[in-house]
Amino acid sequence: MSQGPRSGLAAVSSALLAMSRHLEVRDVLKTIVASARELLDAQYAALGVPDDHGGFAQFVVDGVSEEQWKAIGPLPRQHGILAAMLHQARPERLADVREDPRFEGWPAAHPDMSDFLGLPIRDGDEIIGALFLANKLRPENADSPHRKPDSGCGFTEDDEELLSILAQHAAIALTNARLYERSRELTIAEERSRLAHELHDAVSQKLFSLRLTAQAAAALVDRDPSRAKGELQQVTTLAAEAADELRAAVVELRPAALDEDGLVATLRTHVQVLDRAHTARVTFTSRDVRALPAAQEEALLRVAQEALHNALRHSGADHVDVTLHKRGPDTVLRITDDGKGFDPTTVRRAGRHLGLVSMRDRAGGIGGSLTVESAPGKGTTIEMEAPGG
Repeated sequence: MSQGPRSGLAAVSSALLAMSRHLEVRDVLKTIVASARELLDAQYAALGVPDDHGGFAQFVVDGVSEEQWKAIGPLPRQHGILAAMLHQARPERLADVREDPRFEGWPAAHPDMSDFLGLPIRDGDEIIGALFLANKLRPENADSPHRKPDSGCGFTEDDEELLSILAQHAAIALTNARLYERSRELTIAEERSRLAHELHDAVSQKLFSLRLTAQAAAALVDRDPSRAKGELQQVTTLAAEAADELRAAVVELRPAALDEDGLVATLRTHVQVLDRAHTARVTFTSRDVRALPAAQEEALLRVAQEALHNALRHSGADHVDVTLHKRGPDTVLRITDDGKGFDPTTVRRAGRHLGLVSMRDRAGGIGGSLTVESAPGKGTTIEMEAPGG
């Protein structure tokens, strides 16, 4: 194989290990593209996953800046050389892609490309993607990557063989990522079903008593107002107990995803679901957080869920941001919204309504702390610090 700066068994091994570390499909695609570009010393790399309508469901690039990519415009269609990868299922190695009769041009903002290497990614007989490389950066023209069309293709047969090996492992990584996402969707569905049963068992009897008491109060209003008042007080008590039992049922359900995926992946999935379900933009970022003991991960997740519920249901926020990061030896969870906020001096009165008491209890239960920053019209930030991670 070619003796470039990233050739050899160690480089191939590093690329394959990088692909196996990720479970999210998008992360796998990015890793495949970056690994291929670095391994074969190319200026540009791309990977397209086809849809069923003549386009690409996903298209990931490496070597093109975010500004360039936005200027290029919509995802490409399956035509020209791209279509050849997907429909003819054979490698393509070209000295100058612009001279190929199938070349149909590219948008004005598209970078200039010459030599080209492309391979389909196959799962059995199914083509699940296509991997493309352009502009081989060889030592003799490293300062001028756009080589002359008549100087021959920079990509060699060894490069093609190496990319073929990478494509085979990419197929495995991409298939595994897809299976993982489908499995996670099933897990979420099963968890929702279990939650429904738990809530029914815990609360239905209390709600039945609440309804009977309310009916009795209504019947007594005219003929015995004093007894009616007593019944209405009982309604208030039963309603509070029902709310407490409902919250307890939810709190005690540890999501299966937390055991299987860990805190970061579970939080990311939860935020993605909320982002789709609400008009507010909900985002999540995580930096350098390792696995924590189960009790700490559950406490952090529950605080995040409670804070997100408050922000999305009560604050009127347009944007809610969740971050999880290291601070010295500790792990810090921060939920920030741009909603209406509240006066912190009323926190004692508002605390139970906003779930702040339970959040502080959860933080304290693992030796952590909870702080709340808010002001009317200034949004709210809730921060929990947990030891370790």
